[in-house]
Amino acid sequence: MAVDDGRKTVVCVVGTRPEAIKMAPVVMALREENSLNVVLLATGQHSQMLYQALEPFGLSPDHDLKVMKERQSLDYVTSSVLCGVGEFFDEIRPNVVLVHGDTTTTMASALAAFYRHIPVAHVEAGLRSGDMSRPFPEEMNRVVTDRISSLYFAPTGKSKDNLLREGIGEERIWVTGNTVIDALIWMRDKMARPSREDLMAFEGKRFLLVTAHRRESWGEPMREIALALRDILSMDEDLMLLVPMHRNPDVRAVWREVLGDHDRVLLCDPLDYPDFVWAMDKCLFMLSDSGGVQEEASGLKKPVLILRDVTERPEVLEAGVGFLVGTSRERIVSNALEILEGRKALPASMGSPFGDGRASRLIAEVICKFVNNPIFI
Repeated sequence: MAVDDGRKTVVCVVGTRPEAIKMAPVVMALREENSLNVVLLATGQHSQMLYQALEPFGLSPDHDLKVMKERQSLDYVTSSVLCGVGEFFDEIRPNVVLVHGDTTTTMASALAAFYRHIPVAHVEAGLRSGDMSRPFPEEMNRVVTDRISSLYFAPTGKSKDNLLREGIGEERIWVTGNTVIDALIWMRDKMARPSREDLMAFEGKRFLLVTAHRRESWGEPMREIALALRDILSMDEDLMLLVPMHRNPDVRAVWREVLGDHDRVLLCDPLDYPDFVWAMDKCLFMLSDSGGVQEEASGLKKPVLILRDVTERPEVLEAGVGFLVGTSRERIVSNALEILEGRKALPASMGSPFGDGRASRLIAEVICKFVNNPIFI
């Protein structure tokens, strides 16, 4: 896959659905640069979900390691990605590797590049919760990746400040905004109606959108979330609930046990990204433990109840769009009722702290400059 036409090779690595969504506009922007050979590498940490996320952007991986297996452990994913990505780098010898965010794919791919003295560019660098166990293992993944990167694309000034406090040189950091806003704006402009027939029942209706999948919430905390949602539905007879379920069978078992028999709840497979954007745009508000959803909520000016005790995106809290409720049944219910009853509203002049949709273009410009003159930083 290496080319010998004088162009520099840039490898963009993705492994999960969120990475694919956030990296897609970066790949598209990089491919507008004629001086670059851009290779999209999928590790397959997620398989079907990753392809579904890329397809609406007209993208597909140039190579797929296909590491995913049932009930895969963190040990398995880390070692498989590290070895597989390393072998791929040995074959094509890239000039720079782009990784995104905080996944196991991100950390292991950055490490494989580091072992080969290949510069790593970290998209969405510098986020910190300050607690290595929450989110787990994402906080550790992000910290390790930032320690071994060469270029840092921080979504906000706060993220940049985190990097500066850890000794990263300011000349290596660019505040770009978050690429999820680029993807969101691009996709929202194309989505007038949902494509799935089961979503048609939600058109023009009052509904909440829920996503929950964090490892630290598996088991009883997830059950508390589901019970809280059932409580909320019992207090509002016109309200509906849309729950795209994570594919982990233990997570699905909780949702089905508590909410599977409710006639105003749709438990479904993860939505394709266009349908998910439609659902985010049309719902009353969201409940989620996803970092990306927190960012997207700010872009859509939608409240989000954050089903975690800490967040590495404090900008969401400061903007007044996000509210930390953890997995407490009582806190989830009380905060949801405050929003439903109009007692908790977004600031009238709220803007997104994550940029205006031009992050990917800036990243592409920096990468193009770097690979043609690596000493410029």
